[in-house]
Amino acid sequence: MTTMGATSSGYQAWRLIAEELRSEIIDGRVAAGAKLASEGELAERFGVNRHTVRRAVAALAEDGLLIARRGSGTYVAEHAVLVHRIGMRTRLSDSLGTRRGAAGTRLLESALEVPPPDVAERLRIPGREALRIDTVRSVDGRPVSRGTHWLAIDFAPEFAEAFKRTGSVTAGLRAGGIEDYLRASTTIGARHATATEAEELELAVGAVVLVVRSLDVLPDGSPLLSGLTRFAAQWVELDVEHVGP
Repeated sequence: MTTMGATSSGYQAWRLIAEELRSEIIDGRVAAGAKLASEGELAERFGVNRHTVRRAVAALAEDGLLIARRGSGTYVAEHAVLVHRIGMRTRLSDSLGTRRGAAGTRLLESALEVPPPDVAERLRIPGREALRIDTVRSVDGRPVSRGTHWLAIDFAPEFAEAFKRTGSVTAGLRAGGIEDYLRASTTIGARHATATEAEELELAVGAVVLVVRSLDVLPDGSPLLSGLTRFAAQWVELDVEHVGP
């Protein structure tokens, strides 16, 4: 039996239980269609009362991972984890689905402003303005990623217009005459979503996001695009292609 009392930080037990069950479902340790253990069995397993278990199960049901069937029990829902492949020519719109027209990007905000120092250094534009775009990408109506990108370009109006029309960074760059760009670096981490990220990605409080920091360059190596993308870990896996010798 695993006992999950209140943590020193005040993190509630039901959230810890929800995250452990979520991990088991996403990892395939509990198969789609399988019946979840009863409230009593889960309460005994985690050393909590049934009300705490009920809150955890309700949170997973809201996320679409569990389905309650009256008179039968609670079952693991059929779910598809999307795979985002990161390689030399990573294109989010291609990787995360244009299938059946089910994918779309919502522009939250765009602005010309001086980027944070670390971004300015990566783009080699100290003290200069860059175009910032904030987006949420959805697949089948479900938000899966929240992106903030900075572009070191001199054709911001053309890019912004093309991006609003297509939801594609690649299309925006083509509007400025850039036909090709390459991934120079990718750094991946993970953390709990902020309150704003949880709201934008429709995640439960405390859900995990995969954080990808990226730098794309022109074929001649000139910095072009610095990105910070947060993926909903329960819906997206990252597959980093090996490009070395």
